[in-house]
Amino acid sequence: MGNFVQSKLVQKAVDELSSLPTIGTRSALRLALYILKQDKNYAKALSEAIQDMRDNIKYCRVCHNISDDDICNICANTKRNHNIVCIVEDVTDVLAIENTAQYNGVYHVLGGVISPINGIGINDLNISSLLNRVETDKIQEAIIALPTSVEGDTTALYLYKKLSEYKNIEITTIARGVAFGYDLEYTDQITLGRSIINRIPYQYQISSKSSN
Repeated sequence: MGNFVQSKLVQKAVDELSSLPTIGTRSALRLALYILKQDKNYAKALSEAIQDMRDNIKYCRVCHNISDDDICNICANTKRNHNIVCIVEDVTDVLAIENTAQYNGVYHVLGGVISPINGIGINDLNISSLLNRVETDKIQEAIIALPTSVEGDTTALYLYKKLSEYKNIEITTIARGVAFGYDLEYTDQITLGRSIINRIPYQYQISSKSSN
Protein backbone atom coordinates (compact mmCIF):
# COMPACT_ATOMS: atom_id res chain seq x y z
CA MET A 1 0.00 0.00 0.00
CA GLY A 2 2.94 2.31 0.68
CA ASN A 3 4.02 2.04 -2.98
CA PHE A 4 0.46 2.51 -4.19
CA VAL A 5 -0.14 5.81 -2.39
CA GLN A 6 2.00 8.40 -4.15
CA SER A 7 1.50 11.14 -1.57
CA LYS A 8 3.35 10.99 1.74
CA LEU A 9 0.65 13.22 3.25
CA VAL A 10 -2.12 10.80 2.26
CA GLN A 11 -0.01 7.85 3.41
CA LYS A 12 0.42 9.44 6.83
CA ALA A 13 -3.34 9.89 7.14
CA VAL A 14 -3.89 6.28 6.02
CA ASP A 15 -1.39 5.02 8.58
CA GLU A 16 -3.15 6.87 11.39
CA LEU A 17 -6.63 5.79 10.30
CA SER A 18 -5.62 2.15 9.86
CA SER A 19 -4.42 2.07 13.48
CA LEU A 20 -8.08 2.29 14.56
CA PRO A 21 -9.87 -0.95 15.52
CA THR A 22 -11.58 -2.79 12.61
CA ILE A 23 -10.16 -0.31 10.09
CA GLY A 24 -7.95 -2.04 7.54
CA THR A 25 -5.56 -0.32 5.14
CA ARG A 26 -8.04 -0.26 2.24
CA SER A 27 -10.81 1.18 4.42
CA ALA A 28 -8.36 3.74 5.78
CA LEU A 29 -7.46 4.79 2.26
CA ARG A 30 -11.13 5.20 1.31
CA LEU A 31 -11.71 7.34 4.41
CA ALA A 32 -8.64 9.46 3.71
CA LEU A 33 -9.70 10.06 0.11
CA TYR A 34 -13.25 10.86 1.22
CA ILE A 35 -11.96 13.48 3.66
CA LEU A 36 -9.68 14.86 0.94
CA LYS A 37 -12.65 15.40 -1.36
CA GLN A 38 -14.63 17.35 1.23
CA ASP A 39 -14.43 21.07 1.93
CA LYS A 40 -11.46 22.05 4.10
CA ASN A 41 -13.86 23.09 6.85
CA TYR A 42 -15.03 19.47 7.11
CA ALA A 43 -11.54 18.22 7.94
CA LYS A 44 -11.05 21.06 10.38
CA ALA A 45 -14.35 20.37 12.15
CA LEU A 46 -13.58 16.65 12.28
CA SER A 47 -10.13 17.16 13.80
CA GLU A 48 -11.46 19.71 16.30
CA ALA A 49 -14.28 17.39 17.37
CA ILE A 50 -11.83 14.53 17.96
CA GLN A 51 -9.42 16.75 19.89
CA ASP A 52 -12.25 18.27 21.94
CA MET A 53 -13.53 14.80 22.81
CA ARG A 54 -10.07 13.62 23.83
CA ASP A 55 -9.34 16.69 25.93
CA ASN A 56 -12.69 17.15 27.67
CA ILE A 57 -14.42 13.77 27.98
CA LYS A 58 -14.96 12.64 31.56
CA TYR A 59 -15.74 9.33 33.21
CA CYS A 60 -18.72 9.21 35.55
CA ARG A 61 -17.48 9.11 39.13
CA VAL A 62 -20.30 6.73 40.00
CA CYS A 63 -20.39 4.12 37.21
CA HIS A 64 -17.28 4.98 35.09
CA ASN A 65 -19.31 5.47 31.93
CA ILE A 66 -18.21 8.22 29.52
CA SER A 67 -19.77 11.55 30.31
CA ASP A 68 -19.62 15.28 29.62
CA ASP A 69 -20.07 15.91 33.35
CA ASP A 70 -18.91 14.36 36.63
CA ILE A 71 -22.12 12.30 36.74
CA CYS A 72 -23.36 10.66 33.52
CA ASN A 73 -26.90 11.13 32.21
CA ILE A 74 -27.91 7.60 33.21
CA CYS A 75 -26.79 7.91 36.83
CA ALA A 76 -28.37 11.37 37.07
CA ASN A 77 -31.70 10.19 35.68
CA THR A 78 -34.17 9.86 38.56
CA LYS A 79 -36.54 7.85 36.35
CA ARG A 80 -34.04 4.99 36.13
CA ASN A 81 -34.22 2.12 38.63
CA HIS A 82 -31.15 2.74 40.82
CA ASN A 83 -31.77 -0.46 42.77
CA ILE A 84 -30.60 -2.56 39.81
CA VAL A 85 -27.05 -2.32 38.50
CA CYS A 86 -25.82 -4.02 35.32
CA ILE A 87 -22.10 -4.84 35.45
CA VAL A 88 -20.38 -4.63 32.07
CA GLU A 89 -16.86 -4.78 30.71
CA ASP A 90 -16.68 -1.55 28.75
CA VAL A 91 -18.53 1.57 27.63
CA THR A 92 -19.46 -0.10 24.33
CA ASP A 93 -21.53 -2.63 26.29
CA VAL A 94 -23.55 0.18 27.89
CA LEU A 95 -24.31 1.51 24.42
CA ALA A 96 -25.28 -1.96 23.17
CA ILE A 97 -27.69 -2.61 26.04
CA GLU A 98 -29.17 0.89 25.86
CA ASN A 99 -29.92 0.34 22.17
CA THR A 100 -32.17 -2.60 23.08
CA ALA A 101 -34.47 -0.28 25.08
CA GLN A 102 -35.15 -3.27 27.38
CA TYR A 103 -33.28 -2.12 30.49
CA ASN A 104 -34.10 0.73 32.85
CA GLY A 105 -31.58 0.23 35.63
CA VAL A 106 -28.11 1.72 36.01
CA TYR A 107 -24.66 0.41 35.09
CA HIS A 108 -21.20 -0.20 36.41
CA VAL A 109 -18.33 -0.28 33.91
CA LEU A 110 -15.44 -2.47 35.06
CA GLY A 111 -13.04 -1.18 32.43
CA GLY A 112 -11.98 -4.68 31.38
CA VAL A 113 -11.98 -8.29 32.52
CA ILE A 114 -9.46 -10.32 34.48
CA SER A 115 -6.82 -11.45 31.99
CA PRO A 116 -3.41 -12.47 33.42
CA ILE A 117 -2.02 -13.06 29.93
CA ASN A 118 -2.70 -9.37 29.15
CA GLY A 119 -1.50 -8.21 32.55
CA ILE A 120 -4.99 -7.25 33.78
CA GLY A 121 -5.63 -8.17 37.39
CA ILE A 122 -8.34 -7.50 39.96
CA ASN A 123 -6.81 -4.20 41.05
CA ASP A 124 -6.84 -2.91 37.46
CA LEU A 125 -10.64 -3.05 37.31
CA ASN A 126 -13.34 -0.85 38.88
CA ILE A 127 -14.34 -3.52 41.39
CA SER A 128 -13.78 -1.70 44.68
CA SER A 129 -16.08 1.14 43.59
CA LEU A 130 -18.72 -1.45 42.66
CA LEU A 131 -18.58 -2.98 46.13
CA ASN A 132 -18.81 0.49 47.65
CA ARG A 133 -21.99 1.09 45.64
CA VAL A 134 -23.49 -2.16 46.89
CA GLU A 135 -22.78 -1.09 50.45
CA THR A 136 -24.10 2.47 50.20
CA ASP A 137 -26.67 2.61 47.38
CA LYS A 138 -29.08 -0.10 48.58
CA ILE A 139 -28.69 -2.11 45.38
CA GLN A 140 -31.14 -5.00 45.29
CA GLU A 141 -29.98 -6.76 42.11
CA ALA A 142 -26.63 -7.01 40.36
CA ILE A 143 -26.75 -8.25 36.77
CA ILE A 144 -23.45 -9.69 35.59
CA ALA A 145 -23.34 -8.99 31.85
CA LEU A 146 -19.79 -9.83 30.84
CA PRO A 147 -18.40 -11.38 27.64
CA THR A 148 -19.02 -15.10 27.15
CA SER A 149 -15.33 -15.96 27.20
CA VAL A 150 -12.88 -17.59 29.59
CA GLU A 151 -11.79 -14.18 30.86
CA GLY A 152 -15.38 -12.99 31.16
CA ASP A 153 -16.44 -16.11 33.05
CA THR A 154 -13.44 -15.84 35.39
CA THR A 155 -14.32 -12.24 36.19
CA ALA A 156 -17.99 -13.10 36.65
CA LEU A 157 -17.19 -15.88 39.11
CA TYR A 158 -14.94 -13.57 41.11
CA LEU A 159 -17.66 -10.91 41.24
CA TYR A 160 -20.24 -13.49 42.26
CA LYS A 161 -18.09 -14.59 45.20
CA LYS A 162 -17.53 -10.99 46.34
CA LEU A 163 -21.15 -9.93 45.90
CA SER A 164 -22.39 -13.05 47.69
CA GLU A 165 -20.85 -11.67 50.87
CA TYR A 166 -23.60 -9.03 50.95
CA LYS A 167 -27.06 -9.84 52.20
CA ASN A 168 -30.32 -8.92 50.46
CA ILE A 169 -28.81 -8.67 46.98
CA GLU A 170 -29.90 -10.85 44.08
CA ILE A 171 -27.10 -11.80 41.67
CA THR A 172 -28.22 -12.58 38.13
CA THR A 173 -26.67 -12.97 34.70
CA ILE A 174 -27.94 -12.48 31.18
CA ALA A 175 -29.49 -15.54 29.57
CA ARG A 176 -27.13 -17.43 27.28
CA GLY A 177 -28.67 -16.26 24.04
CA VAL A 178 -25.25 -14.70 23.52
CA ALA A 179 -22.90 -17.20 21.89
CA PHE A 180 -19.65 -18.14 23.63
CA GLY A 181 -16.75 -15.92 22.62
CA TYR A 182 -18.98 -12.98 21.64
CA ASP A 183 -18.68 -9.46 23.03
CA LEU A 184 -22.01 -7.83 23.85
CA GLU A 185 -21.40 -4.99 21.40
CA TYR A 186 -21.46 -7.44 18.48
CA THR A 187 -24.68 -9.17 19.56
CA ASP A 188 -27.83 -8.16 17.70
CA GLN A 189 -30.27 -5.99 19.63
CA ILE A 190 -33.12 -8.52 19.73
CA THR A 191 -30.95 -11.32 21.14
CA LEU A 192 -29.29 -9.03 23.67
CA GLY A 193 -32.61 -7.52 24.71
CA ARG A 194 -34.11 -10.97 25.31
CA SER A 195 -31.00 -11.99 27.25
CA ILE A 196 -31.49 -9.02 29.58
CA ILE A 197 -35.22 -9.64 30.04
CA ASN A 198 -34.79 -13.40 30.58
CA ARG A 199 -31.83 -13.10 32.94
CA ILE A 200 -31.32 -15.94 35.39
CA PRO A 201 -29.79 -16.33 38.86
CA TYR A 202 -26.00 -16.53 38.51
CA GLN A 203 -25.90 -19.55 40.82
CA TYR A 204 -28.01 -21.43 38.25
CA GLN A 205 -25.42 -20.59 35.62
CA ILE A 206 -22.70 -22.19 37.76
CA SER A 207 -24.83 -25.29 38.33
CA SER A 208 -25.48 -25.65 34.60
CA LYS A 209 -21.76 -25.54 33.80
CA SER A 210 -20.96 -28.03 36.53
CA SER A 211 -23.53 -30.51 35.23
CA ASN A 212 -22.03 -30.23 31.72
